[in-house]
Amino acid sequence: MNNKKYYTQYEVSLHNTVDDIWVSYLGKVYDLTPLIKEHAGDVLLKPIVEMAGKDISHWFNSKTRDIRTHVDPLTGCVKYYTPNGRFLHVPPPWPCSDWPTDFGRPWWSETRYEVGVLSGKTRRIRIVNTLTSQEQTIEVCTEESLHAILQRYLSYNAHAASYTWKHNGETLDMDKTLGDNGIRDEDEDFYELRMDSERFTQAIHLHFNDDLTEF
Repeated sequence: MNNKKYYTQYEVSLHNTVDDIWVSYLGKVYDLTPLIKEHAGDVLLKPIVEMAGKDISHWFNSKTRDIRTHVDPLTGCVKYYTPNGRFLHVPPPWPCSDWPTDFGRPWWSETRYEVGVLSGKTRRIRIVNTLTSQEQTIEVCTEESLHAILQRYLSYNAHAASYTWKHNGETLDMDKTLGDNGIRDEDEDFYELRMDSERFTQAIHLHFNDDLTEF
């Protein structure tokens, strides 16, 4: 079972204030709130705060995982490329005696801010409670197991673990993903057929087991 925590870009976007700031880059999700609090008042935080809740992969070289560089047309020197403005831990473009260099690793190389993995692909799935006839459509990560999807669904049904989860009459393996359970992601098919995928969302049916388990 994959125990990694996956997030959708929408979930990242909800953390978009100076007191609660997440970003994603290069496939990972980071909570930079402690960084912002530690350096409160520093003007070099502005470009980071402006990108709260967004993906900033375009700031980085995907191979080196460092900030992108370019050749300065005036000096011919290789410098960090920061079109949104210079930010924290990026050295100034010229020699500077008052720039502190004792901060250790730059924040983008720190793993302590990492909270999870950004989903490479999300999909919508209908979950139908056969006991109450209620249904919800939720966005999930394709990499998630059914157990992780169950955790997402708990806000709608606290007793979700008391149900057998089925698709087309077949009991699902909760340790596997939707795809591994044979629930295909048909978005590409619908795109090629020019069909609205949201009108044909695949469904999981929950069958009550008479066991009021609650998380």
